[in-house]
Amino acid sequence: THTHTHTLTHARASKDVFRWAAAASSLSRYRMRNKQTFLLLISLCVCPGKSDFAPYFYDNGSGSNNGNMALFSLAEDTAVGTHVYTLNGSDPEGEPVTYGMTFDKGSKECFSVEPKSGNVTLMESLDREVQDEIVACVTITDGRNKVVENVRVFITDVNDEKPEFLNRPFIVDVPEDIPSGSSFYRVQAVDRDIGSGGSVSYFLQSSSKFTIDGHSGVLRIRPGESLDYELARTHFVTVVAKDGGGKYHGKYQVMTSTAIVTINVLDTQDSPPVFVGTPYFGFVYEVSVPGSEIFTVFAKDGDQNSPNPIHYSIVNGSDGFFIINSTSGSISLTSFPVQLRNELYELKVKASEVGPDSRFVDFAETTVTIRVVDLNNHPPTFYGESGPQNRFELTMYEHPPEGEILRGLKITVNDSDQGANAKFRLFLAGPSRVLRVVPQTVLNEAQVTVIVENSTAIDYEKYQFLTFKLLAVEIDTPERFSATADIVINLLDTNDNVPKFSSEFYIARIPENSPGGSNVVSVTAADPDSGLWGEVKYSIYGSGADLFLIHPTSGIIYTQPWASLDAEVKSKYNFYVKAEDTEGKYSLAEVFVTVLDQNDHRPEFNQNFLEKTMIIGAPVQIQAVDEDAEEPNNIIEYSIMKADPGDIFDINSSTGEIKLKPYIRSMEIVQNITRQKDCRWSVLVQARDRGSPSFSTTAVVNIDITEPNGLRGPMAAFLMQSRENPLKALGLAVGFISVMVLLTVLISTLLFFRNTKSNKIRPARRIIRRRAKEPQHWSFRPAFGHDRNHDEDDEDTSDKLKGNNSSSRTKRPIPSAPVLPPPPAATGPTGQIQRGVPSVPGPTGPQRIQRDVPSVTGPQRDQRDVPSVTGPQRDQRDVPSVSGSISRSSGSISRTDGTGISSALVSELKMRIEQKIIEANRGYYY
Repeated sequence: THTHTHTLTHARASKDVFRWAAAASSLSRYRMRNKQTFLLLISLCVCPGKSDFAPYFYDNGSGSNNGNMALFSLAEDTAVGTHVYTLNGSDPEGEPVTYGMTFDKGSKECFSVEPKSGNVTLMESLDREVQDEIVACVTITDGRNKVVENVRVFITDVNDEKPEFLNRPFIVDVPEDIPSGSSFYRVQAVDRDIGSGGSVSYFLQSSSKFTIDGHSGVLRIRPGESLDYELARTHFVTVVAKDGGGKYHGKYQVMTSTAIVTINVLDTQDSPPVFVGTPYFGFVYEVSVPGSEIFTVFAKDGDQNSPNPIHYSIVNGSDGFFIINSTSGSISLTSFPVQLRNELYELKVKASEVGPDSRFVDFAETTVTIRVVDLNNHPPTFYGESGPQNRFELTMYEHPPEGEILRGLKITVNDSDQGANAKFRLFLAGPSRVLRVVPQTVLNEAQVTVIVENSTAIDYEKYQFLTFKLLAVEIDTPERFSATADIVINLLDTNDNVPKFSSEFYIARIPENSPGGSNVVSVTAADPDSGLWGEVKYSIYGSGADLFLIHPTSGIIYTQPWASLDAEVKSKYNFYVKAEDTEGKYSLAEVFVTVLDQNDHRPEFNQNFLEKTMIIGAPVQIQAVDEDAEEPNNIIEYSIMKADPGDIFDINSSTGEIKLKPYIRSMEIVQNITRQKDCRWSVLVQARDRGSPSFSTTAVVNIDITEPNGLRGPMAAFLMQSRENPLKALGLAVGFISVMVLLTVLISTLLFFRNTKSNKIRPARRIIRRRAKEPQHWSFRPAFGHDRNHDEDDEDTSDKLKGNNSSSRTKRPIPSAPVLPPPPAATGPTGQIQRGVPSVPGPTGPQRIQRDVPSVTGPQRDQRDVPSVTGPQRDQRDVPSVSGSISRSSGSISRTDGTGISSALVSELKMRIEQKIIEANRGYYY
């Protein structure tokens, strides 16, 4: 199968060389066992020129993946791009060799070779079923000599093909009387694979009547089963063809194909005749004559594929009055109906199949029922009191009780026929489920009763009259005769409705300051009753109805003649209106009235001339009030109309805060602008609302500009606020004094009762007698206008008081009432004494006030010790000291030791302190 051709060329060889080369090619059919001997022979044949030997391939046999591709085989599922082989050879002189591969013209180039390495790569997909081998020429050359070999690459099979059915489609005709287990068809499938992948076996998918031979594909009737044309005329069987399996891409797989076999069942003569349209009923009427056709029966052969003719006959039951046509199956009357002795006849009719030899093959029987009936020639008829009538009228009040019988209707219905022809049904057509008729089914004759079923639907306001159709329709007759009659009910009205407002509530808006008698809203109520019952009268009531009236017939609501609506006083009113008919039936609706605000108030300042103190860097605020109720009428915008000097103030249009221009940061700049030392400027401020029309007012604001003081914290803020509102500071001071007095009295009372209990007999105690001292004197210094000498006197006095405090325990003053501490001094940043601002000591103060708290006990009756308020005493026999000092730059209150103080002194002290605070405030602002 392999042919090796060696071509030797040499450029310098003579003609003898070619002759020897031909001799060498004759030796190619032998396999060279010793390649060196062969090369030596070639070299001896060459002329005296230089020796040059051709390269050659290695022949490694069929099991190798390198060499000259001799006996090389490749699986058809090898992927394109796979390295499948390596060409391998050598040159005797050791020259480098290159490899190549060529193909015949018109064939696919399935492989490519890398010239230097000899690696062979698959370039086209393989299919053994299309091409089982590839013929190519492989070459090896050293650049001068070239060796070409023809090779065949065998394509090996993999399981990549499915079995394919032959002679499709499969349609088989099988007679229904085929014996069980018989074969009737053979399917065949082929698989183009070889080996196990090309073997085919068969099986069926879920078939209960058929089986198949797994090797031959022969179809058979399953043992114990049979075919029946009358039950199933066609069967569909799915045949699966499966190969023997094999590897594909390294995995084992089994491939299958399916085909559907259509099995048509052929009919055979095995079924009796079948009557069509049973059961059969016929009727003999009073007008029938002999020979009249009563009924026709029809039967057909059960074997429809090749039916036999049918012969009809009456077996029994005719009593000689009926005959049947043997071919058509028509049953006829042989005598007059009056001669019939029975009302009901049951004829047994026989249908027989006529075989090819005119013999009866098979038969079937059925029963035909024939009834002798009266002729239906009278329709139902309605009767009144005076005879036949098709219109009945009644007058009644609306809303009669449900279940009431309309006795004014005298209706009778009759059908003159007999039996089933006289049976009919009554219907009442009209408004649904309002009236019903009794009875509903009538035989011959009945009295018709009409009963109220829905009282609500009988409403005069909806219908002044009601019309119904009374129908009588025969039930069991083919003619279905019927009769109709009109029932007209005229209704009379009653007061059955309540006046109803057009809305459950009404919303009205009216501008404030509207004159008295102004229309607010119009309410409407309707009563669908007729006459006086439909007239509506309106009234008004409720807590919010004092300012409003309503017209009793038109329903127009208007304000009282004297009423004045003011949105600032009250903007929302709600009350109820009542709609009532002549019999007192009524309904209510709620009215909501909104008084619309009008811009009728000007913005107002507290005063036309305002005094403000401005600290540089902090704004001052002015505020105007607009008493209008709603926006934008009460929204105020502030603006500066005029300032002296001008263009140094800015104002926030929304909040009214006035502040200096950003470039004014110190008093020096202020004084440079005004050239005055008092620094009091006037600003004309306008407050304008946003209403339409807009109102405005102006006020002159005198602003006293100062530099920031040294005070910080909440107390400083409070003091600055107090300058704007001195009464607030006064009220706080008075409240604090009152609390302290009450606390003193409470503690004194508790201590008194405690000391009273301690008067019982106790162990001897030490009694310390004190010398009587002069009464304590109180001196008040002015809070403002003092100089440094006064401050030094205050400090001396404070030192003396502190010295008294540090005296011996045997010289302690008698407890006295507490005093209100004076306001702290306010000093400027340059150390100059500023005007004092009165304050009230409390938790908001920025500084802690060091003062002695005196005890609260009154005059002592004995020498027992009383504890002081300043804290718990370890020795209750000691009397706490009441001496202390308070020093402030704005003023001071000093006291000396005294023997006792009465409640009058407390009152006098309180009065004097209040007086001093008032004087101090006056001195501060003026």
